[in-house]
Amino acid sequence: MKKQVSVIGAGTMGNGIAHVFAMNGYQVNLIDISAAALERALGTVEKNLDRMVKKEKISEADKVETLANLTTYTDISTGVKGSILVVEAATENVDLKLKIFKQLDEVTDAETILATNTSSISITKIAAVTNRADKVIGMHFMNPVPVMKLVEVIRGYATSDEVTAQVMEMSKGLKKVPVEVNDYPGFVANRVLMPMINEAIYTLFEGVAGVGEIDTVMKLGMGHPMGPLQLADFIGLDVCLAILEVMYDGFRRPHHAPCPLLVNMVMAGKLGVKSGEGFYKHTRGSKELVVADAFK
Repeated sequence: MKKQVSVIGAGTMGNGIAHVFAMNGYQVNLIDISAAALERALGTVEKNLDRMVKKEKISEADKVETLANLTTYTDISTGVKGSILVVEAATENVDLKLKIFKQLDEVTDAETILATNTSSISITKIAAVTNRADKVIGMHFMNPVPVMKLVEVIRGYATSDEVTAQVMEMSKGLKKVPVEVNDYPGFVANRVLMPMINEAIYTLFEGVAGVGEIDTVMKLGMGHPMGPLQLADFIGLDVCLAILEVMYDGFRRPHHAPCPLLVNMVMAGKLGVKSGEGFYKHTRGSKELVVADAFK
């Protein structure tokens, strides 16, 4: 009998996490309040699997089996029943996550491990709304999940050694490389990455150089595969802002204060790839980098 996991949230991260678990032999219940979002998620998973078949990374039979391992639900209580692990991948909003974990604590089996894919919010804070703080942990996957190898496994203040070991092993079983870290704002990945992105935005804001120039310096000079402004667009400027705000609240260090340009862009709905425009214009199906009109 296949082991069952549940994934909460059918967005970019949620469907990627569901894809990876399903491709590695788990029965996956993908849960979202929106039936339309679930339909889009299944379409995305199928499209990504088709790409893998075309590149001969998996067979057609592997694709069929992966899709057969996926079931969708719009009701959390039904969708999490019988799961050994629930991975929450909802929007990076602390109040929403606390609400979800409070509900998960009530409707899941006592032994179920509750994980969050948060990129910055305190695991200890999330665990505090449950009656199983020892079984609450962070599983921070990287985007795009089917491609990126890293999983940050974040221990909350009360997360047990046993649960940490289980999640590390499960991550390895997904053919990922898990790295154990402790629970402080931004963990490791975003604690290092976000100040760099913020500084790149300040460099643009202060007129030191343009979008393309800043990204070119970091790509050619520092060997980064993607410039920080392009990466910010890819992550989502709203997500970058949310992470920086969590880090600023946690550390109160000036370099974590979000650049005013970032704040204004998010308020204006210029969120990067997801909205079609951020520092660059993003056309579906095109990989050409075109700087947004506001920065020409």
